[in-house]
Amino acid sequence: MGIEINRFQGEVDEELLCPICSSVLENPLQAPNCEHAFCSACIHEWLSRQPTCPVDRQNITPPQLRPVPRILRNLLYRLQLTCDNSVYGCTAILKLDALESHVQECEFNPKRPVPCELGCGLVVPKDELKEHNCVRELRSLMQAQQSKLVEVQAEVAEGKFQMSEQKRELQLLKDYMLAMRNANPSLRILADQMEADEVRRWAETLPKARVLRWGGMISTPDTVLQLQAMIKRALSESGCPPHIIQDLMENAHERRWPTGLSSLEIRQLNRRQYENYVCRRIPGKQAVAVMACDNGHMNPDMILEPGLIMIFAHGVE
Repeated sequence: MGIEINRFQGEVDEELLCPICSSVLENPLQAPNCEHAFCSACIHEWLSRQPTCPVDRQNITPPQLRPVPRILRNLLYRLQLTCDNSVYGCTAILKLDALESHVQECEFNPKRPVPCELGCGLVVPKDELKEHNCVRELRSLMQAQQSKLVEVQAEVAEGKFQMSEQKRELQLLKDYMLAMRNANPSLRILADQMEADEVRRWAETLPKARVLRWGGMISTPDTVLQLQAMIKRALSESGCPPHIIQDLMENAHERRWPTGLSSLEIRQLNRRQYENYVCRRIPGKQAVAVMACDNGHMNPDMILEPGLIMIFAHGVE
């Protein structure tokens, strides 16, 4: 499996030859005790059949093989040999460590990728260029892409179905919990805790936001109904628990805000406290969610359950 001796310029020392294939060592490894060296591919194939050294039959296993000494590697690297493509006209004489990169770029390499000059833009092996048919290859490529598209569409449809089933089962579970909560006070406490945990987990999936311009806050977003609809959709797409979305959207207006934010004058007085808010960025929007579960450190007159939405004209990052 090594490199044929007749490709090298001059004589090759016997210690540089693989005892298995009798060619010059390629990616050599040596046995641990007797230190006999072999091509990596040769010795692994040999050991797959019998766990002994091919030369003196000492027991060895693949994990025991180790790299050959540096002096042997240096001798191999100094060898000069002809290019693999010499039969196609290449006259280059190379050192072993430069062979691989040269062969890939060699202009005589029949398998070197070259672009089609007839206009299809495909890259094909050089020796296949004469038989290359742009229309046939493009048609084949298009059919492969269409087949892949069908597979992807089937996977997406299956994913949507599974998600729909999970949502249905989750809703059934929530309905069941609601019925049980109404019938049993102890279950009501458990259900409330589960909902609170769900809200907290969702909030933690949103990146923390920094508000650069609190003065850009839109405290009465009634006139921007389209913006409200976009934010509501963004909340839903982010995985916001459905049972709090409407509350959060209603809490986007100052008429629902806590007393510490209830008017422009009071907000100006409390302006310094804004920097203490933990804000969560609503994906893709100049808006943040200020959740009660994140802001237990704030004064009660600055926060609202389950949280409030602050919409900005600009200044959120």
